[in-house]
Amino acid sequence: MSNSPTPPEIVDADYLVIGAGSAGCVLAARLSEDPGVRVCLVEAGRKDNDFWIHIPVGYGRTIARPDVNWMFETEPNPALGGRRIFWPRGKVLGGSSSINGLIYIRGQAEDYDLWRQEGNTGWGYDDVLPYFRKSEDQENGADDWHGAGGPLSVTNLTERNPLCDAFVGSAGAVGIPANPDFNGRDQEGAGYFQATVRRGRRASTAVCYLRPAMKRPNLTVLTGVTAERILFDGRRATGLRATRDGRPVEIRAAREVIVSAGSVKSPQLLMLSGIGPAEDLQGHGIDVVHDLPGVGRNLQDHYGGQITWRCTRPITMNDIMLSRRRQLAAGLRWLLTRGGPLSVPAGQAGLFTRVLPESATPDLQFLFQTFSGGYYEDGLFKFSGFANFICPVRPRSRGHMTLRSADPHDMPRLFPNYFSDPTDRRIAVEGLKLARRMAGTGPLADFVIDEHLPGSDTASDAEIEQYLCETGGCVSHQVGTCKMGQDANAVVDDRLRVRGVTGLRVIDASIMPRLISGNTNAATIMIGEKGADMVRSDAA
Repeated sequence: MSNSPTPPEIVDADYLVIGAGSAGCVLAARLSEDPGVRVCLVEAGRKDNDFWIHIPVGYGRTIARPDVNWMFETEPNPALGGRRIFWPRGKVLGGSSSINGLIYIRGQAEDYDLWRQEGNTGWGYDDVLPYFRKSEDQENGADDWHGAGGPLSVTNLTERNPLCDAFVGSAGAVGIPANPDFNGRDQEGAGYFQATVRRGRRASTAVCYLRPAMKRPNLTVLTGVTAERILFDGRRATGLRATRDGRPVEIRAAREVIVSAGSVKSPQLLMLSGIGPAEDLQGHGIDVVHDLPGVGRNLQDHYGGQITWRCTRPITMNDIMLSRRRQLAAGLRWLLTRGGPLSVPAGQAGLFTRVLPESATPDLQFLFQTFSGGYYEDGLFKFSGFANFICPVRPRSRGHMTLRSADPHDMPRLFPNYFSDPTDRRIAVEGLKLARRMAGTGPLADFVIDEHLPGSDTASDAEIEQYLCETGGCVSHQVGTCKMGQDANAVVDDRLRVRGVTGLRVIDASIMPRLISGNTNAATIMIGEKGADMVRSDAA
């Protein structure tokens, strides 16, 4: 009997896209619009055929479920007392757009202008705005900032909780003006978020981009694919070696290999393939294709903390989820009308404001939540309550990630270095104090019985900072680990081509040189749209 290894299944394509997340689904859909090219999209996770993925409030079920989630965990964080922080990232068609909180935020115009000022030609706000508009099917219609008729549904909240109106009212009472559109002329102010929801269902990139494209004969989508390493002919990327459901598979790319696996898996795959810091790779026995020290560096994320209150009225999500009768009523309403409390995103209202006198633009985001509980996997508190998550939007703290081993099944080591910069801690402290002022001011004050966490005995700046370090969490907006730029740590150029090799790009959130001021899904979709145009333009 022969003991020779099983020969790999061979798949041929012109473009290979690795990772079917917020950017990868966009790329596969846009590239396959050309019937003259063959596109193959591979995804480590499963199909998005799960009820809880498509009901908006289902993020509470999927955010810590290992069948659709990578379930990453950081190494101990020095500034957080050695705590490890849980990182949910989507492992399913649609990636994190299939399990996130559904909030649509682009960030500030100044974020992208800074990218351009750092040498990334074509990435200023005026350059990227057309791609935000191209992607968008905005419920309010098209204008100078928004598009209509694009694949991505962006809609208003259909269910407004009185707590959210009170939050916006109290913001105004303490001097923060109302803002009807955080993605319009200016970000600053308080108001309601819009969401990636279509007729009461989640509008992930798998739903909005990939599903219509899968009807095309030139697009192949493979799930259950574990990427092992990118294949090279010299310094030219030619394909991918992988396993699919435990069997070897080799996908050949005649034109380009595009890595869109996210800010953890994209740099991991580059390093497994011999692209990264040479000394680190050699330490794991990996042959170096190109010494690129910035791979895995420049890691950024939004870290903050929450303040929670007991509510005077039973109008919170806690009240619904703690009552079998109210759960059934909410579920029936969603099934019949696609409306009600199960149709809303994780944060319904919020604000962007400046709490440091030296800040020229908003340095703080509030994510106001009509529920209260722990982080991600911890569940809701067993009482009527609501919360405000406080997040410095332009963190100065920087981290990195490295390989744990040369085994593609091993999770990399993640060192986010949260709260290592004192300015981040200062903004968060001032943010919690602002949240307290708002909760003590009408109309929000009418809904407050008392402050549950951290509690009134946490009073001084030092005590607040300690509370945030000991109990805070991330918003899972990891970016930057394959940064775009011109400096020594840049991994891709402003055409998103990996430096030092050919036929290889990275197109996802990992290319952001700096974290944007807000939730990252909309910006990642924009990167996919702009990246697809670059690929097609460069091939012409």
